[in-house]
Amino acid sequence: MLTDSQLRRYARNISLEGIGKGGQEKLLASKVLVVGAGGLGSPVISYLAASGVGHMGIIDYDRVELSNLQRQTLFETGDIGRLKATAAGDRVSELNPEVEVKLYSEKLDENNARQLVKDYDIVADTCDNFATRFVVNSACHRERKTLVSGAVRGFDGQLAVFKSYLGDENPCYRCFVGSDPNDERGCSDVGVLGAFTGVIGSLQAVEVIKELLGIGESLAGHLLLFDALTLQLRKTRIIRDPKCECCGH
Repeated sequence: MLTDSQLRRYARNISLEGIGKGGQEKLLASKVLVVGAGGLGSPVISYLAASGVGHMGIIDYDRVELSNLQRQTLFETGDIGRLKATAAGDRVSELNPEVEVKLYSEKLDENNARQLVKDYDIVADTCDNFATRFVVNSACHRERKTLVSGAVRGFDGQLAVFKSYLGDENPCYRCFVGSDPNDERGCSDVGVLGAFTGVIGSLQAVEVIKELLGIGESLAGHLLLFDALTLQLRKTRIIRDPKCECCGH
């Protein structure tokens, strides 16, 4: 049962056809793990908290640096030197004190990934390196969790949803990029438009909410490509690799 305060806070959600009070109650009971509190993680964390996702895990072992502030809007100048997870948790509490936040100031790797992932309904991967993305992908596949993955480099953005645990034609992230990605340069090498991380991160939050509520058309099995310079969106199919190291047979 929603309280009077919750009815006011989430009024615009509740007014939406397809959400309503029942959908809002489902969001409040949902658990989302966000991997990374950077350029993409900032809008994902902010919008999920504002939307009333009741339980959120944030994992990031980095500390805030001056160069982060161009795009990582969770942080302020005074946060420089602080652990990102701790600072992000403070922002969530200020934005929506009803959200229960668990903070993990540690590196996600093969030793802890499955233990972390299994406690959540959905994982939002907002990190910026292939090694971590592969670990997250494997853990989600094995723990049968939906993975919502976003990426931005330069003026190019990508968004995808993976449900490889369903089998059949459902690919995983490794099916998409292969075992040995050709180009591992990150935003520190080629740059990134700060405002564009907000666009892709916001879309990523939308997909998380859609998956939690089972509304709209799932992006699962597809890749959304967004070119910031031309504002062109393109949606393409991702084919499952039968020889994939993660989900292949």
